[in-house]
Amino acid sequence: MTRLRELLAIMERLRGADGCPWDRVQTFASIAPYTIEEAYEVADAIERGDMAHLKDELGDLLFQVVFHAQMAREAGHFDFDAVAAAICDKLVRRHPYVFNGHADDPAAPASPGAQLASWEDIKARERAAAGSGAPDEGSALAAGHGATAAGTGALDGVPLALPALMRAFKLSKRAARVGFDFERAADTADKVAEELAEVREAAADSASAASPEIFEEIGDLLFAAVNLARKLDVDAEAALRAANRKFERRFHGMERLAAQRGQKFESLSLAAQEALWQEVKRGE
Repeated sequence: MTRLRELLAIMERLRGADGCPWDRVQTFASIAPYTIEEAYEVADAIERGDMAHLKDELGDLLFQVVFHAQMAREAGHFDFDAVAAAICDKLVRRHPYVFNGHADDPAAPASPGAQLASWEDIKARERAAAGSGAPDEGSALAAGHGATAAGTGALDGVPLALPALMRAFKLSKRAARVGFDFERAADTADKVAEELAEVREAAADSASAASPEIFEEIGDLLFAAVNLARKLDVDAEAALRAANRKFERRFHGMERLAAQRGQKFESLSLAAQEALWQEVKRGE
């Protein structure tokens, strides 16, 4: 804990009257993009299996937490200890059979999936309890954006700032918890096919490739694809990142093959480029 206290002291100094000019003028809003960026850099280090960078990136992410906590302390909202206390209390509260029960309790979750379901149930009860009082100005504002007046709707609380694929996954998962879901993955796949057909229809009827109709139908198609991924127990965000990496790897492979043969990749016909793609694919 000594080094953590040192980090807190460094952050306080940076924000002090004789501190860093840049750090002193930052706000929650201005720092938020850096917080998101650092979280992605943590995920990138994990995907690459780079433990040295993971250590550094976790430090950068911790600094973001400390930064926000320091600004909150200055404004009289809360401090770092309150942040730590909140997550400690939450972890104990959402693992009742670990901290308040017995390992042989027949009602205790017996698998990771059961524990996840228990976590979500407790979380849903917490949301309901938090919204059980009279709505305040914030919840009234939320109601104006489609949430229930008391903030207890099944979709309430899914952060707007999440990446779109991740948010679509969470929204469809929340809807499924209250029964709004296809029974079979095959039905969800049919929905994807239906949405794709609507994209084709909108594209055929539109004089412009950037029409509002095509924009809307593409969104519906992507949402349906994420819902199918959820139904098949696939993390859509992780799957798309993997597909991105595969595309990059194969594209670089095509460029290398073309260069080895004295060709300029961008000057090749589409058929020749496709032949290179298939060659790289067979070589994997």
